[in-house]
Amino acid sequence: MSKPSPANLAPAKRALAPQQTSESEDEPAQSESLSLDALLGGKLRLRQPAAGYRAAIDPLLLAAAVPAKPEDRVLDAGTGVGAALLCLAARISGCRLAGIEKDSDLAELARENVAENGFAARAEIVAGDIGSPPSALERGTFDCVMMNPPFLEPARARAPTDKTRAASMIEDGADLAQWIGFASAMLRDRGWLTIIHRADRIDDLMAALNDGFGAIAVCPLWPAEGRAAKRVIVRARKNAATPAMLLPGLVLHGPDGKFTAEANAILRGGQALEF
Repeated sequence: MSKPSPANLAPAKRALAPQQTSESEDEPAQSESLSLDALLGGKLRLRQPAAGYRAAIDPLLLAAAVPAKPEDRVLDAGTGVGAALLCLAARISGCRLAGIEKDSDLAELARENVAENGFAARAEIVAGDIGSPPSALERGTFDCVMMNPPFLEPARARAPTDKTRAASMIEDGADLAQWIGFASAMLRDRGWLTIIHRADRIDDLMAALNDGFGAIAVCPLWPAEGRAAKRVIVRARKNAATPAMLLPGLVLHGPDGKFTAEANAILRGGQALEF
């Protein structure tokens, strides 16, 4: 994906819209190329492009669902600017993290975000493609893999004009089965995969996980009571034989349109999403 090099990007100019993160209205002045945004109620700072793909609530919810322990190694596949990785690092003290990102400019921003938030000693960002991962990522060594892959198949989507946003939305070079295959290769035996995806791709998710994963748990993310889920978080264990289960899920918004107390505890308080 081509975009201006971080070296040429000015300090931030526009924060995230309130519907993307609930802290953005508190953010300082920004630039035309980057914004500096708050995550987890101000516990974290995230520098990211002001236009194109921008982290919303998906990476925060994803990180909250990862069953990592303090001694675990965790890989964030398609880390972008590192939003999910940072949130997990803040929640699980001591876990060691790695992120792989195809876009070298976004990978550099992720490194800067890791350093700025004080996690450089236990988190590294690798520029690379999941189709041919660099040797720095050793196969079969991770306790957990998390991912927020592109949601749409090319035949079902019209690509946005912004290349970074298009790459974040539409599968290009790797389909969903290949993303899950990459996770399987990176995970140790009995390791955990956590993935957030569109609810209407649940058939594809289950089919891909059927090869080598068990203990599958599906957590619907309900926009509000009585509304169909648009997103699901799915967790699965490599080489497990436990049957799949459908969880009650999480309601994101109340009747007033604001985040529910349960959602706020995750998005602002940094609490875990219990499975």
